[in-house]
Amino acid sequence: MFEKRYLVFEDGSQYVGFKLGSDELTQGEIVFTTGMTGYQETISDPSFTGQIVTFTYPLIGNYGINRDDFESLVPTLSGVVVKEACQFPSNFRSEMSFDEMLKEYNIPGISGVDTRSITKKIRQHGVLKAAFVDDASEVDSTIETLKNTTFPRTEVPTVSTKSPYVSTGFDLKVVLVDFGKKQNIVRELNARGCEVTVVPYDTSAEEILKRNPDGVMLSNGPGNPDDVQVAVEMIKGILGRVPFFGICLGHQLFALSQGAKSFKMKFGHRGANHPVKDLATGKIALTSQNHGYSIDADSIQHTDLEITHVALNDGTVEGLKHKHLPAFSVQYHPEACPGPTDSNYLFDQFIEMMNENKQKERVTHA
Repeated sequence: MFEKRYLVFEDGSQYVGFKLGSDELTQGEIVFTTGMTGYQETISDPSFTGQIVTFTYPLIGNYGINRDDFESLVPTLSGVVVKEACQFPSNFRSEMSFDEMLKEYNIPGISGVDTRSITKKIRQHGVLKAAFVDDASEVDSTIETLKNTTFPRTEVPTVSTKSPYVSTGFDLKVVLVDFGKKQNIVRELNARGCEVTVVPYDTSAEEILKRNPDGVMLSNGPGNPDDVQVAVEMIKGILGRVPFFGICLGHQLFALSQGAKSFKMKFGHRGANHPVKDLATGKIALTSQNHGYSIDADSIQHTDLEITHVALNDGTVEGLKHKHLPAFSVQYHPEACPGPTDSNYLFDQFIEMMNENKQKERVTHA
């Protein structure tokens, strides 16, 4: 538990700490998340695929790990960085320690480092490539390797379901396109009586519409939206046919399908309690967020989209709606887990939109 491990960056800097988790060393883009709780949901969020996650909160693992709070079956991040990892958690639901969980899923990590310093570095320089090293003699060569490394951009195909499956409900039928969904999206829809059919990221509009859904939802997911052009074409085929709701990566793909552009943020939004303003009501919601790309506000001007929400910290686009069709999206996570539930009402808004559309269809066919 107290063997040395190094965290090295492509800029040549390094941090010395202690081994945590797996002995299988990895590299990836290093990011930080600001949540004070919810480390288990964070680690199992597919949107972190291929990334090394730095926790700014200084103590991680104090309430242990349980089987029920995972947001995916298998975590797909590349590593974790913490100030202190609790070895002896205290919670009646706990089944294993943080370190034991990392070992079980073969995730390397490092503890005993100054995570606030790392966060400041990322905020100043932007996201960087980083790697774990256990042998001090390999530090310099690893840094050189990082400088010349380009990570594969195949995150969405890696985490998306390979075949459709149904999470049963008794009322409205929703097709959820899986780009790396969090399980709580399905839970929120099921709680509102929806039958949810989860389909792969590359499912065509024709295949989706054959299922006669009352609505289509696009999930969150990792990576660059420009790498998922197959979904952009699918969205064009379903808009106007059924109500539509996009979350995070789904929001970005919705925007791209209408001619807007995305850009990579300097260090992204990751964590809880990010304030977002609803431009229609003026109300502020505290939100859970996890994204490294955003939609260029200027590129929306000549589209059929309207900005509905903005981030108060940096003014970036956080919500969109179509001017003429029953379609909207948000950049943040209304399903939370972890984070505040201020934006849970957006699921109710989607339900209402689907019910209104069904009523119109009944009138049309009467």
